[in-house]
Amino acid sequence: MDSRNQINHLTYLFALSASIFLLWGCQSQSGASTATELNMLGRGGLLTTHFQTLEELQEVVQIEYAADGKSWVRLTHQGKGHQVVTQLDAGLSEKDIIKTRDKGFFAKAALGIRAPCFVMHRQDLMRAYILSRKRDQYYGGGDVAFYHLAEAMMNHIKEEDLAKIPPQDISEKGYINTFNHMTAQCFITSIYSEELADFIADIHERNIPELITGKFTEKQLSDPKNGAVDNYVDMVNNEWGQELGKLLKQKYQLSDTTHWTPQLLTNFLNDQQQYYSWIFEIGFEPFRPSDIMVIRYAAKINKAMAGVNGMR
Repeated sequence: MDSRNQINHLTYLFALSASIFLLWGCQSQSGASTATELNMLGRGGLLTTHFQTLEELQEVVQIEYAADGKSWVRLTHQGKGHQVVTQLDAGLSEKDIIKTRDKGFFAKAALGIRAPCFVMHRQDLMRAYILSRKRDQYYGGGDVAFYHLAEAMMNHIKEEDLAKIPPQDISEKGYINTFNHMTAQCFITSIYSEELADFIADIHERNIPELITGKFTEKQLSDPKNGAVDNYVDMVNNEWGQELGKLLKQKYQLSDTTHWTPQLLTNFLNDQQQYYSWIFEIGFEPFRPSDIMVIRYAAKINKAMAGVNGMR
């Protein structure tokens, strides 16, 4: 990733993935969400490791493909009290951005016309890129990214619950992957909007066009890491992360002028953990304001928002 730092702003965006999302500020310093708030949200979220085949996933997720001459796939998941629906249409993908990065002005202008959200939110996407990646060259050794927050959450699972969890669920494609997607989408929705969260998630998922058509190869159907099941689970988890993000956005009254303190970041992360605890019926050790990870990430957010490398 470090070798790409000299590429222009447009090129940066090719590295966007489902984990590219941004923490921003808020005024409230209140503690964890109440059970009532979480009940309003509904119990959602899936683990890829719980599904071996697409048919197994379809037992809990309704998957529909376009039959009107268009190209889209629509997933519906009922999560014990609340339903989410996510639709992926044909459109711009990360691969399209990669192809454009070495081309001239007109090719890049055409890309902007094709995806106006890309132009409107370019600076927001740049900030998301900065905060989503480990960037020791700017923030020193031990820099924190969204994946590290998800990994910390998995490590926070209480020992008595961890002992009961199957080994595959504590692998990278188990809880870590689920926490990564849901946490990231929660943040980007809370700070920006559900629209921008969808845009970032969609350009990543469109790298696999078969997700929209349903015409998978045998390898895609059997690949547990990057196949049909894994990507459809990611899409569902993205949607649940957005739902949680909308709840926390209202609770914390998020804006782009708020200074993030370690206490604020701690509260926000523990709210997310509390929701995951309710979903998966597991306990967590809490984040604390004195945690080095929390202190470093709060500082990173504030630096990025103040302006990094001439961004602002």
